[in-house]
Amino acid sequence: MNGAVSRPRLVVGISGASGVSYGVRALEALRDLGVETHLVATRAAMLTLAQETDLSPEDLSARADVTHRLADVGATIASGSFRTLGMLVAPCSVRTMSEIATGVTSTLLTRAADVTLKERRPLVLMVRETPFHLGHLRTMTQLTEMGAIIAPPLPALYARPASVAEIIDQSVGRALDLFGLDWTATRRWQGLDAGV
Repeated sequence: MNGAVSRPRLVVGISGASGVSYGVRALEALRDLGVETHLVATRAAMLTLAQETDLSPEDLSARADVTHRLADVGATIASGSFRTLGMLVAPCSVRTMSEIATGVTSTLLTRAADVTLKERRPLVLMVRETPFHLGHLRTMTQLTEMGAIIAPPLPALYARPASVAEIIDQSVGRALDLFGLDWTATRRWQGLDAGV
């Protein structure tokens, strides 16, 4: 079949920044959309998972179609010949972002991101840090010039979220938009209310 992909695939990386729920919800959303997910998470992400949620590492893996070990640089997602829609890193720590920017990759997560860039596929980084210092901003500029998309998970208050879950869903939905994926939980701008 010449390597044809029967269903779309997306690589999901989860690093150790606060906001592990963005990665969890991305996996759930992608399952809703019928997208095959390939998960790779850092050790720090597992610490954050325990701190910020009631989920176990097994619970996280159960949300992905395939879970790759961080040290497995021979995994499918380490090669450009493994066809995907791209890669989402949610959340993306400054350390992970910086490693991707240098191209000196030490884990499968950053190797997969590097492959995504070299294959000119969308790489979306939900960078979780504030405030940014000049080094962060320069790194983000460098990554943007390399083809990555920097998409910090910022709340869309026009959607009038009633919960943290709705804020997370909106950010995840907007990140998935960047891969051409339309998740029903995403609230779309309908224009200003004429009565305002």
